[in-house]
Amino acid sequence: MRSALNSTVQKPAEQHHQQQQQQQQQQHQHRPPHTHPGVSCPHQALSTMTSPKQFENAGKTPGLQVWRVEKMDLKPIPKELYGEFFSGDSYIVLYTSESLSHSIHTWSGEDTSVDEKMGAAVFMVQLDCFFGGKPIQCTELQNEESSTFLGYFKPGVRYKKGGVASGLQHVVTNVSTVKRLLHVQGRRNIRAAEKDLSWSSFNSGDCFLIDLGTDIYLWSGSKSNRFEALKATEVAKEIQSNERCGRCDIHRIEEGAEPEAVIKLLGPKPELPESSCDVAVDAKNREIAALYLISDAAGSMKTALVGEKNPFKQEMLSNSDCYILDNFGNHKIFVWKGKNANMDERKAALSAANKFIKDKGYPSTTQVLIMPDGGEDALFKQYFVNWIDKYETTGPCQTFSMGRIWGKVIPYDPSTVHENKDMAAQHGMVDNGSGKVQIWRVEGGNKVPLDQSSYGQFFGGDCYLVLYTYSTGGKEKNIIYAWKGEKCTLGEFPASSLIKDCYDGVATQVCVSQGQEPAHLVSIFKKPLVIHLSGCKGGKDKPASNQRLFHIRQSSTKATRAVEVKPNASSLNTNDVFVLKSPKSMFTWVGKAGTPEQEEAAEYVVTLLGGTATRVAETKEPGECWFKTVICAASSVDNSFFCSRHQMISGEHWVEIKNTRLH
Repeated sequence: MRSALNSTVQKPAEQHHQQQQQQQQQQHQHRPPHTHPGVSCPHQALSTMTSPKQFENAGKTPGLQVWRVEKMDLKPIPKELYGEFFSGDSYIVLYTSESLSHSIHTWSGEDTSVDEKMGAAVFMVQLDCFFGGKPIQCTELQNEESSTFLGYFKPGVRYKKGGVASGLQHVVTNVSTVKRLLHVQGRRNIRAAEKDLSWSSFNSGDCFLIDLGTDIYLWSGSKSNRFEALKATEVAKEIQSNERCGRCDIHRIEEGAEPEAVIKLLGPKPELPESSCDVAVDAKNREIAALYLISDAAGSMKTALVGEKNPFKQEMLSNSDCYILDNFGNHKIFVWKGKNANMDERKAALSAANKFIKDKGYPSTTQVLIMPDGGEDALFKQYFVNWIDKYETTGPCQTFSMGRIWGKVIPYDPSTVHENKDMAAQHGMVDNGSGKVQIWRVEGGNKVPLDQSSYGQFFGGDCYLVLYTYSTGGKEKNIIYAWKGEKCTLGEFPASSLIKDCYDGVATQVCVSQGQEPAHLVSIFKKPLVIHLSGCKGGKDKPASNQRLFHIRQSSTKATRAVEVKPNASSLNTNDVFVLKSPKSMFTWVGKAGTPEQEEAAEYVVTLLGGTATRVAETKEPGECWFKTVICAASSVDNSFFCSRHQMISGEHWVEIKNTRLH
C-alpha cells in the first residue's frame, strides 16, 4: 500500500542531521543551564510560567478532568456536564489512563475569541510541563474533533450557543422548562449540536432531540443510520439522568408519525431535505504526509523538508530535534518532540505548528497533535515503516492457535486464567481480556476509527480490525483480529494488506468469520458482543429495520453474543433468550432453558435499542399467534411457529442443528 521512501530524500536528510548536530554542539556551550537538551520539562524550570492551582490534583487518578478558560483563569466543569461545550469558549480536557499516562486537549468553539484560544494554548503548555513534557497534546476545534476526543464522552459532545463572555455558565439543572432542538449527526463520530427550533433545521438523514424540559422527543429521520439512533438515545438518557434527575419522559418518534404536541410546537411538517451537506474527504489523501525538521539554529524557528512522502523510516527522527509531520490531506499536523531537543524548541512546538499552518495557507480548523518522544500513538506511527517501540523485540509473526488439549475438557473459570495454563490454552485465552482495545472499520481499503461508544457492536455486512494490546512477562504484546461479517460482499478479508503494512511482525494475526468468534475476542468488550444485520454500502449505513429480532447466545466460557437474525418465528429456540422489537413494542422472549446471564444480556440489548421490554416466557405467550401479531400481519415473514405446537417442536429441532454447526 505504501511505496518505499525515495533514496534521494534520505540523503539530504542525513546531511541535514550532520549539520544540525554540529550547530547544536557549538550552541550547547552558550546555553543557559535550564535549556540544556538533556533536561526534562518540569514546571519549576519555566521562569515565565507558573502552574495554576487547579493542576495540583490533576492526573492523579484515571479518568477525565475538564476546565473552562474564563478571563485567563481556569474553572473546573462539574462532572455531570462533561461533554457540554459552549461555542464561544475554550476548554482544557485532561485524560488520565489506568497506567497514569496523560493526554491533554484544548477545545475551542467556533465563536471563541483569539484571546481565549491563546489562553487555552498557554494552559496546555503549562499542564504539559507540569507532567514533565510527557503527555500527548491535541488541539480540538468545534465540529472537527478527533475520534479519540469524542470517545471520552460516552453520550457524545453537546454544543450550546454563547459562552462566558455572554454570562452563560455551566449549571446542573433538575427540572427545566427549556425548549431547544439538538441535532445528532455523524456515522461514527457523533455530535449533538443545538439548532433553531423549527422544521428548517430538520432533514431526513439525521436524528434530532426535541427537548421540552419535562418531555424529550427523539425524532428519527427516514434515512438516518443506526449509529445516530443509538447515540441519540444515549444523549437523551444522559439529559434525563443528569440534567433532569430522571424527571422527564423520553418519546421515540419516526418521521411522518409526529404526535400532536410536536405538530403544535413546530407546525405542519414540510418536505424535508434528505440529509445535511457533508464534505467528502478523499481516503487516499488521509495517508499522504511530509516530514519537516524544526530548528532554531539560525536564531529563529525554521522548518526544513526531511521527507517529502511517507512511509518514513524511524531513524529519520533524531531525539535531539523536533519535527512536524504534515498530514495535509486530512487537515492534521503532528509535532514530534525529541527527548533531548533544546527547551526553546520544545516549548515553541505549538507556536511552530501554528506558524507552519499559516505559512502553508491551511484552514484554521487544521488539528495539531503534539507527540513526546516515546509516547507516540498509532495515528502517528502509521506513517513509518516497521516502527519499533523501546524495549520491543523483533521477530517473525507467530501463528495464533486455538488449540485444544486432547482427551481433557476443562471448565472455564475466568478468575484462574493466568494460573491455569491448560484451561487458558483450551479456551484460547491469552489473558482475561483486560488489555487495551482499538477498533477500525475497513472502508474501501482504508481504516476508519470506530467510536469507542460503539465498541462491541459489529455489522454483518462489514469488516473490522481489532487491535488488542496486553502485557505478559513484563513485555507488551499485540493481537490483531480481522473480523468479517457473513454478509460482507468481499471474497476475502479486505484487511489483509492493512495488517501486513501496519502490524506485520509485531502482532499475532487472527482472521475471524462471523459466528466463529474466539472466546478471547468476545471477552475483551466486557459486555455482550452485539452483531447487527447488514452493514454499510458506499460509506453509508442502511436504515435499521422496524422489525428486529436478536438471538442471545452463551458459550462455554460464559461469553455472550447478541446476534440479529431474521424476524421469523422459526428462529426462536427453547434453549436461549431473544429480544423482539417492533415499531410499537418490544419483548424479551425467554426459552425454557434460557439462563439468567442471557436475560441480563437481553436487558443490555434493550437498552441499546431504546425503551423498555415486556418479559414473555415460553408457553406463556399472550395468544396463539402472538409472534405474528407483534411483527404485524402485513409482514412477509414466516409466522406459523406459534400457530402449531407440532411445528414449534420441529422448528426448535432445526434451530438446534443450526446452532451446533455455528458453535
